[in-house]
Parts: sequence; C-alpha cells; structure tokens
Amino acid sequence: MPPDGPLSGVTVVDLTRVLAGPYCTMVLGDLGARVIKVEHPDGGDDARHIGPFVNGHSAYFASVNRGKESIALDLSAAGDRTALDGLLDGADVLTENFRPGAMGRLGYGWEAVHERWPRLVYASTSGFGQTGPYASRPAYDMVVQAMGGVMSITGDDGGHPTRVGTSVGDITAGLFTAIGIVSALYERDRTGVGSRLDVAMLDCQVAILENALARFGATGVVPGPIGSRHPSITPFGAFEAADGHVIIAAGNDTLFRKLCQIVGGPQLADDPRFLTNQLRCDHEPDLRDELEQLLRHRSVATWLETLGAADLPCSPINNVAAVVADPQVQARNMAVRIDDPSIDHLLVAGNPIKISGHADPVTRPPAPALDADRAALLGSADEGPDRLRP
Repeated sequence: MPPDGPLSGVTVVDLTRVLAGPYCTMVLGDLGARVIKVEHPDGGDDARHIGPFVNGHSAYFASVNRGKESIALDLSAAGDRTALDGLLDGADVLTENFRPGAMGRLGYGWEAVHERWPRLVYASTSGFGQTGPYASRPAYDMVVQAMGGVMSITGDDGGHPTRVGTSVGDITAGLFTAIGIVSALYERDRTGVGSRLDVAMLDCQVAILENALARFGATGVVPGPIGSRHPSITPFGAFEAADGHVIIAAGNDTLFRKLCQIVGGPQLADDPRFLTNQLRCDHEPDLRDELEQLLRHRSVATWLETLGAADLPCSPINNVAAVVADPQVQARNMAVRIDDPSIDHLLVAGNPIKISGHADPVTRPPAPALDADRAALLGSADEGPDRLRP
C-alpha cells in the first residue's frame, strides 16, 4: 500500500513505461496516491529489462516503480479492455505516454474517456506533445536534451557535446506532469470535471533554459557552454585548490570582499577590474587566475573549513558515494531503502517533499512483479469501483 500522504485516496491508473511517466507516478505514489501500473503481458515495462540487475531484478525499474501495483493487460483484447474499464471506473487519474494517436486507436482517446468518465484526469506525456509538426516523432532523453538547447550550454567551451549526467529530459517531464495532475485534481474539486494534460518532453527542456533563454532574449547573443562557472555571477564555480576543486559562490559584492580577505588577496576587492559583479564577469579569466594562485596553496578540506567558518557559500564536488554518506542527506532521509530482500534492500532516493503531518519513512515498498496484483485488482464485479480505493 502507498504511504500516508496528502494524495491518500487518489487512485492512478498508470499506462506509462520506462522513465518520464513512471517518474511522475512515483512522485504521486510517494505523496500517498495508489498507483496501478498497467503493463503489456509480453515482458511488461521495457524498464524491467534495463540494468543494472540485482539477483535478476532490474534496479532501474525498482527505483521508479516502488510501491506500485501491477496488472498485465493486452488492450487489443476485449476481455482485457473490460478489465481496464473496471479499473477506470474507480480511478481519479489516467496517465499514458504513448505516441499521440495510439490511445485513440485503442478506443481510449481523451474524447472517448472523458465522455465515459468525466471526472477522470487524463495526463499524456510524450516527446513532442499532441500538436505541432513533430507530434508523431519518437523521442528519448538524449533527443530532447539536444533539441531543447540544454546540451548546447552544457560542458566546456570547445568540448565534445555533453549530455547532462542525469536524464533531465525524462525527469523534468515527469515532474511537470505531476504538477499538472495535482493542479487538475484541485480544479476538479471545484468544477467536478476532469481535464486533459498534454506535457511534452521538448517543452519541458525549453522551460528549464532559465538564464540562457533570458540572456538570448535580452542580448541576441546565443549562449554556449562555459564549464562550471555561472554566466552572470562571478566568482561562482569550481576553483582549483592544492588537491582538487572547491566550489565557491560569492554572489554579491560583500561576499566577494570577504572571500578576497579570507584567501589572502584583499587587494583584489579594490582592483578596478573586479569592483562590480559585471566587471568580474567581464574579466572572469583574470579573476579566476588570481584566485587560483592563492587557493592552490591549501587543500580542498582546509578551504571548506575556512570558508564555511566565514559563512561563505562553498562545497566539495561529491561523487555519488559521498552524496549518500553526507550527514545532511542522511538527516533529510534522502537515501532510503526499498523494503525488498530479493534486490538486497536497494538504496534509492527519498522524497524531497517534506510535508507536516505526514511521515517520511526510511524504507519504501517494493516494486511489483509483472501482473502480481491481478487477482486483487480485478476482484469481484459485485464489489464495484470502490474496491480500488485505498
């Protein structure tokens, strides 16, 4: 069963697969929704067959499908379509990430579903959305990272095209879909009518271009990759110390002057090249050189202690093992275990949304085996749609 949360009592019938859609419904499940995962009988969700594997089970699948229930249905078969209809009778949300038109061909397009289940929120997540010249194209994370401009501003100037190290194309689409679903449920409480959500992975990449899009709109200059530094704030990036790199973010004049004092270069604060943030951005290579000459005399650990004591924003560059071991991450319950011995109680990310009045457990329920919940979900027709309520 899903954990207690603000979405307790909400039932989601989830026809999505791989990452964008399942990430969305994982978030909803972490917030208390009941998620019924509908998979094809022939192998189920493709993510079940993507590694890494633990004792023959996909850790990838388990991480984003924890706590869900599974039923295998072939929607081209009349009997399985009847079963899906029964699930929708008791559902609040339907999620799908087929290519546009596929649900309509199966008889479950928005118009048909809305006519039969007018209160149902219908969420479609796709590569390019339900409209536009690219609507029918297939998409993966890499495709939308590239098309959406994110890859063009990632990495070092003149370096090889670089994908962001996590699947932001899928994950942002999943998050925006989850926000849309919660908003649509809120609206349904007022109107009694469900709505249709159309979320495109490409749209979501454009939506997170943030400073790059604003700079292009303001100046007409096309942004490019600039490594770790910030395009509009200096010093703000990774700086070389004696044994590695330290992150320093001196985001205003006061912090910059304090930084100069601490690193042993107070004269830098009064250097005409560095008097304002804009001047520091204009002369970023010169300032970086000056600071690194001073920083290279001491270790990363020493600088972190010194800068931290002065309340200057700084950090190490943690690898994943260091992240998991970080006391702040542990204190915030952001590294939790899946309560499933068959995958050695897999370590996964916790729920970053902490809500008063609701527990944040240190474990999460396991991901389901394919079709594991068929009997419980189909039950007896005499039970009616309320059998799906938690």
